[in-house]
Amino acid sequence: MHAGETIILYEGVFFMNEVIRTIKNRRSVRIYREEQITEEELQVIVEAGLWAPSGHNMQPWHITVIQDKDLLLHMSNIATKEMAQSPLEWVARMGKSGRNLFYNAPTVLIVSGKQEDEVMLNSAVDCSAAIQNMLLAAESLDIGSCWIGLIRFFFAQEEEVKKLLLPEGVKPLYAVCLGYKGRANGKGPERKSGNVSYIR
Repeated sequence: MHAGETIILYEGVFFMNEVIRTIKNRRSVRIYREEQITEEELQVIVEAGLWAPSGHNMQPWHITVIQDKDLLLHMSNIATKEMAQSPLEWVARMGKSGRNLFYNAPTVLIVSGKQEDEVMLNSAVDCSAAIQNMLLAAESLDIGSCWIGLIRFFFAQEEEVKKLLLPEGVKPLYAVCLGYKGRANGKGPERKSGNVSYIR
């Protein structure tokens, strides 16, 4: 054991690892303070994403950092307008609620993946690994984050997506909100049982 390591007792097993504590403490944050995160914090989070594992080390991701409030509001409005027309009741309800898709976070990352080809097995999976790295890096800095999948309603509007100036050959997949937490993390839900099997 080294100085500064955190001891976690979980079901009778000691884990002396800060990473485990960060994983268990992280929550999706939907209330953010207005102030912008620092450039240094942003770069630490983005770099964590770039160090994710990927199939064949293809590193298929592209990360677009957006801190333009007007653009983020426009993207949210486009997405929620489309969501309101969804045949899925819960999606339509969210679209009509007037809620900001990004919860007014001051920074939003758009994570895109290279288009699939014969070599690329699944860039969406690799990009998801990059996102998880960034979510955990943010939590380690006490910065709130939220993975936004419903941004796909904005991505479906090809003319609007052009405004993001993405490089050729990449497809936008997800968004990640970042910002200082408006309130402390609450207790997470209990983990479901029966989701692990052992063959020994």
